[in-house]
Amino acid sequence: MASGSKGFVRDGGAGTIASVATALPAYTMARDEVKRYMREVFALDERKLRALYAVVDNTRVETRHCIFPLDYFIKPRPLAQLTREYREHAVSLGRQAACDALSAAGLRPADIDLFITVSCTGVIIPSLDAYLINDMGFRSDVRRLPITELGCAAGAAALGHAWHFLRGCPEGRVLALSVELPTLTFQRNDLSQANLISCALFGDGAAAAVITGEPQAGPRMMAAESYLFPHSLDAMGFDLRETGFHIILAREVPDLIRSRIKQLVGGFLERHHRRQEEIAAWVLHPGGQKLLSYIEQELGLDSGQTQPSWDVLRDYGNLSSASVLFVLKEWLNKEPMPAGASGLLVGFGPGFSAEMVLLEWRN
Repeated sequence: MASGSKGFVRDGGAGTIASVATALPAYTMARDEVKRYMREVFALDERKLRALYAVVDNTRVETRHCIFPLDYFIKPRPLAQLTREYREHAVSLGRQAACDALSAAGLRPADIDLFITVSCTGVIIPSLDAYLINDMGFRSDVRRLPITELGCAAGAAALGHAWHFLRGCPEGRVLALSVELPTLTFQRNDLSQANLISCALFGDGAAAAVITGEPQAGPRMMAAESYLFPHSLDAMGFDLRETGFHIILAREVPDLIRSRIKQLVGGFLERHHRRQEEIAAWVLHPGGQKLLSYIEQELGLDSGQTQPSWDVLRDYGNLSSASVLFVLKEWLNKEPMPAGASGLLVGFGPGFSAEMVLLEWRN
């Protein structure tokens, strides 16, 4: 594996995460309710239905949130309507998460110098940030970085881009916003394994983080790296058709991560003068129970070190790019970390790719 160290200044801290806020839509779907709807919606014989129920139970997801009641979102709608629904709800949820994050950091929209928005479950042009800039009172000269195609990895990537920006603008302030509405990608006539698993796993939600170059308490970003797994284009993604987004999710994804995670994490930490034993906060994207279990096994972690990821998976499902920010919020809500404690934030997404951010708590 390539060292990935070119172009990076080792241990070059830039940007403290001042706040993280989340926003959830009003409707929820519990595990048993999902199983009941699967029986009604999918044309499966009893044997396949029992197998699907086992998949649902094995996800470790108990509750998820959605922008519509289940009765509504299982109905087929044309792509134009799905896009209108995405725009309306992405703006609404995004505004809520952004406002809460800014308020928690004691900032106004006009204080932000770079606005990063990430989402992979819908496409609008102009991008989401443009709607919120006009609506919330950002400066007209705020820098904008909308990201669509990084999928689940984009929440971590947004923090990495904030780190790079603040290295060149040390007194700057960044707002990173993720909005994901996976229920809009539901396909009732798609009986592929990928679609059936996604019906049991993904939920809607938004998360925002404020990152500031000004010295203050909290997790400071010390380094960020990306890694693209060679020859893995077919592992994950979306196929956009007339009926909307059809998920691509190869069953080999957890094994792909399992085969590389130890080398990936070890190399990243070594390049930035850290040892795995020094990592106190494992901020891991909860892509699924098998993925989390494999990471624990390969890195020798116990469930106590990864519990916030399991908690997010249980209570919200996989929120795509917003997931890792939900997990980060869980870590920030725990007992305060001692000064000097290290954390590692990791997200995975299509490409197939990994995004990693090294954190160090300051008091």
